Amino acid sequence: MDTTVTTEIKGSVWGGGNRPLGASYGKLMMWFFLVSDAITFSGFLAAYGFSRFKFMETWPIADEVFTHVPFFHGNYPMIYVAFMTFILIMSSVTMVLAVDAGHRMKKNAVIWYMFATIIGGAIFVGSQAWEWATFISGDYGAIETKGGRILQFVDAETGDRVALDEFAKTIADERVAHEESNGIWYYGESTLPTYTVNEVMEGFKANPNVVIQTETINEEGEKTVLSRQESLNKLANASQVVEGANLIHNEYGSRLFADFFFFITGFHGFHVFSGVVINLIIFFNVVLGTYERRGHYEMVEKVGLYWHFVDLVWVFVFTFFYLV
Repeated sequence: MDTTVTTEIKGSVWGGGNRPLGASYGKLMMWFFLVSDAITFSGFLAAYGFSRFKFMETWPIADEVFTHVPFFHGNYPMIYVAFMTFILIMSSVTMVLAVDAGHRMKKNAVIWYMFATIIGGAIFVGSQAWEWATFISGDYGAIETKGGRILQFVDAETGDRVALDEFAKTIADERVAHEESNGIWYYGESTLPTYTVNEVMEGFKANPNVVIQTETINEEGEKTVLSRQESLNKLANASQVVEGANLIHNEYGSRLFADFFFFITGFHGFHVFSGVVINLIIFFNVVLGTYERRGHYEMVEKVGLYWHFVDLVWVFVFTFFYLV
């Protein structure tokens, strides 16, 4: 009698049964992990929101930063980011269908829906890698002043951004060629920009239709465009040419924006990549009939919880970085 009671108590407490929350031990632990991960992401986004509020007047405008589409040259604000978001949301839909098919013990349907989910996740990760590469390389270039301010160049008539290679003047002997024959070697030096400050300044003076756009946002929600004379005065404080963005310099504006972008989108991208790998493992187990022999597809449901969480987090990241 005593032995039976003890066994029942141990089974109900440690056996991972369906009481009292109606969830297995595995799903309960997945929920614990997701809650802790949600708190982490919340902290990151709260820090981003605080920093943006503090430096609101100089924060980069997303529509001017994320304007690229693969294989197309032009200005397409937010188009590709919206495509990435759509793909990730649709992968969440296919995961729901995979879980539903698992509940009905339809192996082939689970296989196809999980395959579609994996493809969607892979497209998203690849797109994010491309977005990072584009963000890092940049395509316009800017000048950074001695005070750390970013000066961009625009057409005085249209207000469109002007790239450095459209007006910068190449000056002979401005740099010493890095060749083994001349015996000059550089150690500990970062990659040099395409143009020097002098080349940009000379080209700017020779093109009166080019003016400077500062990183300060005016009352109309647009960056402040200076007059020709004001632009020349600003260029007097130029310290270096900046192309693209990294953790030290950012041609789009505040360096903090780049720091948060790399950290938060990178952290989320790592979650998506991990989800794709886990989905692949579960996918092959489904193909091999592992869960069919167990008599349930609970593992598909558990990885589905993780995938839905990753999609939900992206909705917040997308809103904070690209929409607000």
